[in-house]
Amino acid sequence: RFICLFQMSSKEKANRQYVDQYVNPLLEKLVVDLLIKKPKNNMVEFIVNWMNTKGAEKYKDILLSIDHQQNIASEDSEPEDNEEQVQELLPKAALIEQKAKKMSRTSVSAEVYGKYHNKDDFVPKVIQKTAALKQSIKQRLQQAFMFQALDDKDQEVIIDAMEERSFKTGDVVITQGEKGDHMYLVDSGKLDCYRRPTKDAPEQFIKKYEEGDTFGELALLYNAPRAATIKASSNCKLFVLDREIFNHFVKEAQIKKRERYENFLAKVELLDTIDPYERSKVADAAKSLKMKAGEYIVKQGDKGDTFYFVESGQAIATKNQENGLQETVFEYKEGDYFGELALLRDTPRAANIIAKTDISLVALDRRAFKRLIGPIEDILKRNFARYEKYTNL
Repeated sequence: RFICLFQMSSKEKANRQYVDQYVNPLLEKLVVDLLIKKPKNNMVEFIVNWMNTKGAEKYKDILLSIDHQQNIASEDSEPEDNEEQVQELLPKAALIEQKAKKMSRTSVSAEVYGKYHNKDDFVPKVIQKTAALKQSIKQRLQQAFMFQALDDKDQEVIIDAMEERSFKTGDVVITQGEKGDHMYLVDSGKLDCYRRPTKDAPEQFIKKYEEGDTFGELALLYNAPRAATIKASSNCKLFVLDREIFNHFVKEAQIKKRERYENFLAKVELLDTIDPYERSKVADAAKSLKMKAGEYIVKQGDKGDTFYFVESGQAIATKNQENGLQETVFEYKEGDYFGELALLRDTPRAANIIAKTDISLVALDRRAFKRLIGPIEDILKRNFARYEKYTNL
């Protein structure tokens, strides 16, 4: 009878572990999107489509994360087995205490849905700094897409809470597999990112980080070990933000930003052919830009590095004439787009785009545009005809 009870308990633990590792992370992401979209009549269809598209991609990430954590923890696998057997013999009070300690280290749900949502009760720390340093941090925040969804008040909180740290060439800033409690914003210098696909494999170079780039946020978003090692390849200065400030302000702002842009992009006819998952990727990479009536958004002959959607307002396209005047050749309204010609053909801007009224734009840089282009390239090329009146095509 003792053996039977022991086996049942082990099975229950395995079931709980399966739910915690594989089921809850996926369902939490689904619930977030359900709360954003709030489907009613077609909820079942929404969930099925979500599972087949966005859910499938998210589950791949979950499997990779689990595999990564198992590789890191492989040396400790035997103690874990022993721990399971010891727990069966522990007094109930001791067992509760042990589980409470373990949950405080590993629970994702508690962090995401618990104390970090009590924003009004949270008192952020303030690190004294000079006005010049504050301005330097502000400029870097404006370069990093993750912070662009913050309002002015929250941005000030981030600036006050950030700490300046210096690293020398060769210094290791974060190490793959370790717990992460901070994210980093590069102010100056360069860093290299390395990753070991398995515990015993050699490090593989992944990418470089430069001024205005951020890293380390994934460990905070998912309460997971560091996914890579970052080393300084030159002397560098970083601005550092801790977990509490990040979760209270940056994460919430990022969710709001995605909701705003997804709702807008869902109305853009050009994007009808891409699935919700791809659209969410566009929303994550999008930047907001506001211009006053009469201001130039792009100038004829300039290099083109940005693709634009009109979120609200109107703009006109003009062509410079030999007599110094400009001819209006096209008008843009809400839901229209422009800027793709220079990116697709890698040519200078073919016309001026001027704000006809105060205008709000959703902008994608060259890298984000290239990621998007696959599903809509044929549509964009079909629309080249509208430019024939003011290009040399």
